[in-house]
Amino acid sequence: SVADLSGDIPITYVPARNTVFLSFALAWAEVLGAADIFIGVSALDYSGYPDCRPEFIHAYEAMANLATKAGVEGSTSMTIHTPLISMTKAEIIRVGTTLGIDYGLTISCYDPSPQGSACGRCDSCLLRRRGFLDAGIPDPTPYQDSGAPA
Repeated sequence: SVADLSGDIPITYVPARNTVFLSFALAWAEVLGAADIFIGVSALDYSGYPDCRPEFIHAYEAMANLATKAGVEGSTSMTIHTPLISMTKAEIIRVGTTLGIDYGLTISCYDPSPQGSACGRCDSCLLRRRGFLDAGIPDPTPYQDSGAPA
């Protein structure tokens, strides 16, 4: 259950995932001459991922401005935007629903079936289920099990 999730880094942690994502985004932003990068990290709801913390984002942004031609020449200052960082899963789900997101087309699972159904048991599935429950919005996710949210 969600209550059982500790403050430790979850087993679903993917080493350097957001570092890799931001590296690709930074390279492409510099090619385009863009100064703004957006990433959908959230530091709330037990995520425990080191690369979802504001400290990581601020450090990466500082590095981006030291490691790019645009940053060194002063022609462009990169800014990393994290519009979801202080939102709970329920808040994110509510906003997405208001914006017309079809959550039935998405999964958060780290162990989906070959057919694409979410496992319903991993930390990510538990947090997603709890987010929909707390948001008061039906969860359209196809789960492998039919267990109640944790």
